[in-house]
Amino acid sequence: MIFLNYKKKTLNSIKNFTMNFGPQHPAAHGVLRLILELESEIIKVADPHIGLLHRGTEKLIEHKTFLQALPYFDRLDYVSMMSQEHTYSLLIEKFWNCEIPIKASIIRILFCELTRLLNHLLALTTHALDVGAMTPFLWGFEEREKLLEFYERVSGARMHASYIRPGGVFQDLPTGLIADIELFKTRFISRIDELEELLTNSKIWKNRLKNIGTIDFLTAKNYGFTGVMLRSTGLPWDLRKILTYEVYDDINFSIPIAFNGDCYDRYLIRIEEMRQSLQIIDYCLNWLTSVMYVFDSEVKVYDYKLASPSKAYVKYSMESLIHHFKLYTEGFSLYSSDFYYSTESPKGEFGVYITTDGTNKPYRCKIRSPGFFHLQGLGKLLRNHMIADLVTIIGSLDIVFGEIDR
Repeated sequence: MIFLNYKKKTLNSIKNFTMNFGPQHPAAHGVLRLILELESEIIKVADPHIGLLHRGTEKLIEHKTFLQALPYFDRLDYVSMMSQEHTYSLLIEKFWNCEIPIKASIIRILFCELTRLLNHLLALTTHALDVGAMTPFLWGFEEREKLLEFYERVSGARMHASYIRPGGVFQDLPTGLIADIELFKTRFISRIDELEELLTNSKIWKNRLKNIGTIDFLTAKNYGFTGVMLRSTGLPWDLRKILTYEVYDDINFSIPIAFNGDCYDRYLIRIEEMRQSLQIIDYCLNWLTSVMYVFDSEVKVYDYKLASPSKAYVKYSMESLIHHFKLYTEGFSLYSSDFYYSTESPKGEFGVYITTDGTNKPYRCKIRSPGFFHLQGLGKLLRNHMIADLVTIIGSLDIVFGEIDR
């Protein structure tokens, strides 16, 4: 009998190996680069790296007038464009201490909720595509085309609208748009039902999402999570209810929450949020159809130093022409102070902090993007999960890199 002598390897001699995930990976949702430390297929450490997209948005805003800075907010989270314009416009109005007309407020809420549908459709369908379901992606993008058409009809642009502006909105709704949104709303309810029929009770979908990327309330709070990420841990935290900006306090809607804090709960909350957004849209449409033909209400403030006069006034009034020229060249100045304002964007709390020095440009601008805080918790969410789960977890975060790597 021959005995072979070999040195038995101990567990301490086994070394984890490092792997790059992204930035070219199709499931990375942008130019995210993750450096993963793996033990076999189990993720032990995940280190997110950003910097490949950096455009210096905040510094660019500091070198523009307050009105010229507005389009930069469209280009942050390029899936929730008007929501970010809305936050910035509310901040400027807080500086100016002005109250916008009720019709302008209703139109803003209408398009913010349409934007929420726009965001959640992309978040849910691309998440399903990452996990392996292609059909929801094809269905959802057909509906997104209709929503982008509504953007185009009010602003002339399908994505970067610059429609919500300090003092109100750029212009009134075109003829026939309200009826078309009403038709879309009626049909979209069945689209949500179809999406749920395909995914919600699917055994494969549940196995891939349930108990994956679980986070508890205390950890979510410590990492600064907001929006769906925080509400999936059981806290009904929604700035539309808490800050009651615009006329949200007059609208009856619910805040969907869950308690497991996993990917499946985040999916369910986004589905229910779309249903709640339809309720808010229904309120706005009812208000517009019942009031707009009775009262000739304005869609912007009368203060022409803040909001440009309509083209009809510019055509016949020299004073309006002067205001129009000065607003678009010199802009307006704000007194020296600093303010922060935040709203409930589709991804969570989106906030803008501005310091002014009495000139027509912001002295400092700092943007609080919800995705940045969700990304910093990715290492915690991924620990002890497999590589296949990584794709599921990133998809449930609803990451858009324009707002993170600004």
